[in-house]
Amino acid sequence: MKSFSLRSVRLRPGEEYRDEIEVELEPFELGGQRYLPVPDRVPAEFVVSRASTGTVFELRFEARLHGPCYRCLADAALDLPIDAREYQATNPGDAEELRTPYLEDDRLDVAAWARDAVALALPDKILCRPDCAGLCPVCGRDLNAEPHVHEDESTDSRWAALEELRERL
Repeated sequence: MKSFSLRSVRLRPGEEYRDEIEVELEPFELGGQRYLPVPDRVPAEFVVSRASTGTVFELRFEARLHGPCYRCLADAALDLPIDAREYQATNPGDAEELRTPYLEDDRLDVAAWARDAVALALPDKILCRPDCAGLCPVCGRDLNAEPHVHEDESTDSRWAALEELRERL
């Protein structure tokens, strides 16, 4: 579902409308990497509640994203429980915090709202597992599959003068 027409729902204060809808999720571009929602259409619980001062919208669903791990670039899957809420005041005036950006001309843009809700639920780093060791900075091998250390670190000859200075101090 891309959008929902509020004209089909006539609520008085204290009443609510509940429905199970299908939300269409789009791929994410995060840190130069692409993350795909699988499946791209998910069932969601959609609730519209009428209060005396405005309308409250609720959206709940589960999203699963697939893409590369931030540390080792292996496949990573991330499950996100989404519980989003928006409020639209009956008479918001100039107060931006009393209106939702997803509502325009009695049409609620459910697809944009769902996308933003998933984006807000994303962690800082998407990992294949919490203890991912990443890639070796010297040889580039996966440290999860081949844990290793390199014996002697080769120093750049351009730093030799600073190395001598450090030894004198």
